[in-house]
Amino acid sequence: MAEKMYLERGVYSNSELRIAGLQPFIDVLCYTMTAMNNTQDKIRAVDAKFEAQKIAFAPMEFQAARSLRELGILQAVSDAGDDGLTCAEIAARTGTPLYGVRVLVEMGLGMHLLFVRDLPDAIDEKSRFVLGKTGWFLLEDDMTRVNMDFTHDVCYQGAFYLLDAVKTGVPAGLTVFGDGWRTIYEALSSLPEGAKKSWFAFDHFYSGIAFPEALPIVLAEKPHTILDIGGNTAKWAITCCKHDPDVHVTILDLPGQTDVAEKNVHAAGFSSRIGTVSCNILDQTSQIPQTAERIDAVWMSQFLDCFSLEQISGILAKIHKAVCIDEKTDVWVLEPLVDMQHFEAASYSLRATSLYFTCMANGTSRMYRFGELKAAIEKSGWGMVCAHHNLGSNCYSLLQFRKKI
Repeated sequence: MAEKMYLERGVYSNSELRIAGLQPFIDVLCYTMTAMNNTQDKIRAVDAKFEAQKIAFAPMEFQAARSLRELGILQAVSDAGDDGLTCAEIAARTGTPLYGVRVLVEMGLGMHLLFVRDLPDAIDEKSRFVLGKTGWFLLEDDMTRVNMDFTHDVCYQGAFYLLDAVKTGVPAGLTVFGDGWRTIYEALSSLPEGAKKSWFAFDHFYSGIAFPEALPIVLAEKPHTILDIGGNTAKWAITCCKHDPDVHVTILDLPGQTDVAEKNVHAAGFSSRIGTVSCNILDQTSQIPQTAERIDAVWMSQFLDCFSLEQISGILAKIHKAVCIDEKTDVWVLEPLVDMQHFEAASYSLRATSLYFTCMANGTSRMYRFGELKAAIEKSGWGMVCAHHNLGSNCYSLLQFRKKI
């Protein structure tokens, strides 16, 4: 009966699917469909040529779409509803020169952001334009806005050096923000304000969106002390302390990031329960500091995708040596995995994010698949206890490890 109800309604959350007993079937169906899309080339030649042209003009297409958004053209057309607007009306409402409106609207038609309300084959000065579905997502969808801002403010100029980054294994595009940094993480506190804002918005959107579902799973183990490696702005640590009055968290991150974390912790009123340790975990001479209390859990959210598989194994070996007093110490890894996504928009975004890692972040890491990440972690003496997939609207995976017995 429950299955019939959910299927008839046609819209369901991840938790509702689990309650109805449908989640395993939906998972298999979605993963199978994604795999088929990656292994079958069924596109018609004429459509393939069109896709090729979109790639060839992609930089200008991107900037045209962003200009339509930033100039208020998409918003103006959206506000007009089914009545639509002429180019002259768009120019008057947005203060954009008529010439600029015309070229952007024309490209908007080509990108299916806009449509002509009447007589699409006879476009003239009287033609009225309305917002398309894709245009609505550019204007209203949080994921699309975060991705577009991140691409423009953080990645766009540096992407010119992607070829060099692929050849050399260093983030060649990072030089657009200055010299002397080996990774973008060292540069975060020094980035231009626009780039910094978009970087953190991107990071928080994708990590924080799974916290509500991940938090009760982690806290169900009743950890008293948590080591949050790569704690960034302390968002997870603060969330833990708000939900559990007995938990204490230590954040381990680079010096610039721990400074930011300390300010946020103080502002949230948790200075007595959240501490910080500055450490470059990739430094061969660095060690994870021993603590007076037993570490019950180690938390890493969107942290391991910042490193190569070899580096991941090295990091987990350090953790194993420092905190694994017995087999009950949990290591929790929260990551969006390419092959665990339900929708192509999500897996596509993850693949594009890998290019950011290549040309801007570090030159060596990427978004991983479930099997390869699991193998890299287990290589360092950890065994998987449980894998919770499909957390949050962006299908995160929460992986739990303990010392191999």
